[in-house]
Amino acid sequence: MSKILIRGARVLGGEPQDVLIDGEVVEAVGSGLSAGGAEVVEAGGKVLLPGLVDLHTHLREPGREDSETVLTGTRAAASGGYTAVFAMANTFPVADTAGVVEQVYRLGQEHGYCDVQPIGAVTVGLEGRKLAELGAMHESAAGVTVFSDDGKCVDDAVIMRRALEYVKAFDGVVAQHAQEPRLTEGAQMNEGVVSAELGLGGWPAVAEESIIARDVLLAEHVGSRVHICHLSTAGSVEIVRWAKSRGIRVTAEVTPHHLLLTDELVRSYNPVYKVNPPLRTERDVLALREALADGTIDIVATDHAPHPHEDKDCEWAAAAMGMVGLETALSVVQETMVETGLLDWAGVADRMSFQPARIGRAKGHGRPVSAGEPANLTLVDTAYRGSVDPAGFASRSRNTPYEGRELPGRVTHTWLRGKATLVDGKLT
Repeated sequence: MSKILIRGARVLGGEPQDVLIDGEVVEAVGSGLSAGGAEVVEAGGKVLLPGLVDLHTHLREPGREDSETVLTGTRAAASGGYTAVFAMANTFPVADTAGVVEQVYRLGQEHGYCDVQPIGAVTVGLEGRKLAELGAMHESAAGVTVFSDDGKCVDDAVIMRRALEYVKAFDGVVAQHAQEPRLTEGAQMNEGVVSAELGLGGWPAVAEESIIARDVLLAEHVGSRVHICHLSTAGSVEIVRWAKSRGIRVTAEVTPHHLLLTDELVRSYNPVYKVNPPLRTERDVLALREALADGTIDIVATDHAPHPHEDKDCEWAAAAMGMVGLETALSVVQETMVETGLLDWAGVADRMSFQPARIGRAKGHGRPVSAGEPANLTLVDTAYRGSVDPAGFASRSRNTPYEGRELPGRVTHTWLRGKATLVDGKLT
C-alpha cells in the first residue's frame, strides 16, 4: 500500500499536525512531515479522530435484507466515520449459534468498509428461556465477546444471572435492553404529560430503571460485566452513577437521538419519531448530556435501526420502532456535546472510539493517533453546516428523524487500516 500524508490536521482537536500513514499503520505524527511519493490529503485544520466504533448497530442480515445488509450498513458506517461496528443479534435466523455469527463476521470481512463484530444472542431465539451457545460463539472465528437480546429484555433474573456467570469466564459482557415487559404492554411513547394529552399508551421510566437496578446488583453479586443499552432516563443515570460508586462493573450507552430529541415531537404523530426506548422529556435529555460529559454514561452508540419505507409510512400504532443513525451520529454529538461546551474533541474520541472499543474488546480499534498504531482514522470538517438529506444516505433505509434539519460537521475521509473507505465525502 502507498503512503498517505495527512497535512495540517487537528488531531483530537489540538493544534494542526501532519500524520503519515505507511501501509496499515501510522508511521509518524508531527510538524513538517514529508514523504516522497505519498498521496497528500490537505486537511486544512479539519479534526482528525481515531476511527469511530459503534457498539450497537442493526445490520439486519441475514433475514431482513429489505431493511439493510452488511454491505449497505457498513457503507453507511464508513460514511459516518466508523471503522468498526458491533452487529446486534436480532436477525432471521437469530445470531444465537457459531454458524450465524461467523456468517455475519465473514460478510464484514468480504465487503471491507469497516470491521464487523457480531453480537451473540443471550438466549435461544431471543425467547428468554434458555441460554444460547455463548461459549461456542466466543470460540468461533467471530470471537464474540458481547451478548445481547436487544429488542427484547432478558427479564428472567435467573437467566440473566446465569448469563453473567457464563461470560465472566472469558471476560465477556452482557448488554441488556432494559425494559420490564409487563410495564410496557401496549406502550406507544414515553409516559407523561404528552402521552396523556395524546391518548397514547405510556412507557414509564420505571420500566427501564427497575431492570437496570436489578442487573447492576446481579453483576455485583456475580462479579461480572454488564452493559446497559440505550439508557434514556434521568433515573437510570442515577442508578448507574450509584452502581459505579460501589465499584460495580457496569457501563452504559446513550444514543444520539436521546441526546437531542424529546417526546414533544410525538405531537406530530410522525412515526419517524417512534423508537425503543421512546423519546423522553427535556429533563431526561439534559441529564443524559451531563452524564455523558462526566463519564457516568461511558459511550455514544447509534442503535442504528433501519426499516423499509412501508414499515414507517403508516399510522403510528402500526409503525416499527427505530431510527437510522450511523451517518448522522457524529453531527448530533457535535451539536449536543461539543457546541454546548460539555465535551471537547478528545472527549468525543473517548466516548465514540476509545471506550466502545474497550467495552467490546475490539482489537486494533479505539487506539491513539500516534506512531505504530493502526491507521483507523476519520477526518471531520467541523465548520460545515448543512441540512440532512436521507436521499444521499448509503444505508438502504431512510427512517431518519433529522430530514431537513441543519446539523453541524461532516465526515470527509475515513481510513480502515490505511485504506481509504471514504474520500471527500464519497465512498470508495
